[in-house]
Amino acid sequence: MNYKEKQRQKAIDLRDELFQDPGDGVFKRSPREFVLSEPALNLWSGIREDAIGYFEGNQISWWDAGNEPTGHLLSSQIACVNHLYFIRQREDCATAILKQISPDIESALSLSSGFVEFEMVGQEKLGGEKLLKRGVNCTSIDAMMLGVTKAGESILFLIEWKYTESYNSEPKWKGDSGQVRLDAYDQLLAAEDCPIVIEDKKALFYEPFYQLMRQTLLGWEMVKRKEYKATNWLHVHVIPKDNLELKNKVPSPGLSGETMEDAWRNVLKEPDKYVVFDPVDLLQLIQIIPDTRSILAYLKKRYGCEEPIPG
Repeated sequence: MNYKEKQRQKAIDLRDELFQDPGDGVFKRSPREFVLSEPALNLWSGIREDAIGYFEGNQISWWDAGNEPTGHLLSSQIACVNHLYFIRQREDCATAILKQISPDIESALSLSSGFVEFEMVGQEKLGGEKLLKRGVNCTSIDAMMLGVTKAGESILFLIEWKYTESYNSEPKWKGDSGQVRLDAYDQLLAAEDCPIVIEDKKALFYEPFYQLMRQTLLGWEMVKRKEYKATNWLHVHVIPKDNLELKNKVPSPGLSGETMEDAWRNVLKEPDKYVVFDPVDLLQLIQIIPDTRSILAYLKKRYGCEEPIPG
């Protein structure tokens, strides 16, 4: 069994105990064992009502479900919200996460309404994109945070969350829609100060590099416009360490590297602006904050990714 198959079976095995839900929710027009019949249960009870209200109030689309959370137990969007939503009003927890990513961070700063925001877009459309709507049909980032360093630099953290995803070598540049994609980012990629350097730009139009490319351009553009008064950005890719189907594969024939991380860093002017974290490591410093035991216990049981909680 590969990683995705193992996680699907784990979710099914936990379904009755953890969610008290019979499954058989609809996904791609068919009932599935790994899809909850009551989708809201996919969110941890401690954040459920507030998170749903946050998405509704900000007119953010849920993945594959629109106005309500998906019941798909392997959703990476749901995994991201379950891991990070509880820190929205917790400066101590938000600071702990940012210090884990970048030890130079002094403290987390609030963005629009909290220390983390979800499905974020820039203030302006990216390149030639047609829409600017959080969570759908434009470049967005799963989660965004802001921190200030000990030297006073404000850093925007763009966090992309993966769970069981893996990708094949299907090009995004072919056909009429492919040409639209190429045209949308051509001017940005051709700019002298573009953070991405590559001769064959079509090599970027394979997942997950297509997504990484657009999010890199997003961080670059947001900082150029001084959004949230940020003076720098860091692109954070959260991937479970056991998802080797994603981590160890380079689907683009035009990129080189032994791993996905190597291949992407090889096309960046500043490779240190891209970092990869396992969810366990990302939440490591939160382990010592006493009143996080409930959420950490939930994450450990559900995703099997948290270290033992200190007694």
